[in-house]
Amino acid sequence: MTDSFTPSTPPGEPRREDLQDVGLPAGEPAAPEAPSAADTGAPVADVDDAAEQADATALLSAAEALAADRLGDLQRLQAEYVNYRRRVERDREAVREAAVTSALEGLLPALDDIHLARQHGDLEGGPFAAIAEKLETALARLGLERYGAVGEVFDPAVHEALMNGVDESGQATETVVSQVLQPGYRMSGAGSRVLRAARVAVVSPA
Repeated sequence: MTDSFTPSTPPGEPRREDLQDVGLPAGEPAAPEAPSAADTGAPVADVDDAAEQADATALLSAAEALAADRLGDLQRLQAEYVNYRRRVERDREAVREAAVTSALEGLLPALDDIHLARQHGDLEGGPFAAIAEKLETALARLGLERYGAVGEVFDPAVHEALMNGVDESGQATETVVSQVLQPGYRMSGAGSRVLRAARVAVVSPA
């Protein structure tokens, strides 16, 4: 009886049966395993940190862009509100001035009567002197100003010349008021507005 001979496998090499079990053809060595990050010395923690930092930077940029957009919206709304308040205040002041002007214009005839009565001495010692003074004081607080005096330089913007003469004295170098026939009234202040021009007589240089 002859014993069958089975060639032995050199030590350290995989057996044929083992290669067939893992699906590799017999006679071909197994492919070496890919080196791990630990084997190659790659900094795994550094790679993860870099990825997280990139994500954080992207999120921060998006948040900054959103904040800038919202800030722009807020600034636009604030500017619109400021303009709205200014417009409301301007309109309110215009309405107030129109109402005051209308009321004062209605009182001008009464003020003319008071002025004439004072010129003629009718108010002196009379019961209406104090009333007239109180009325004029109250109207002055509202901005009403009476103007027109002899010697003023004639200004067609505030004077209405009803009579025109020549200065016989030869002293006048320009047209001036020689007599106030009816005083003028205007609103005092920066926005001075003539309610009624002063009606005057004037003289011009010879």
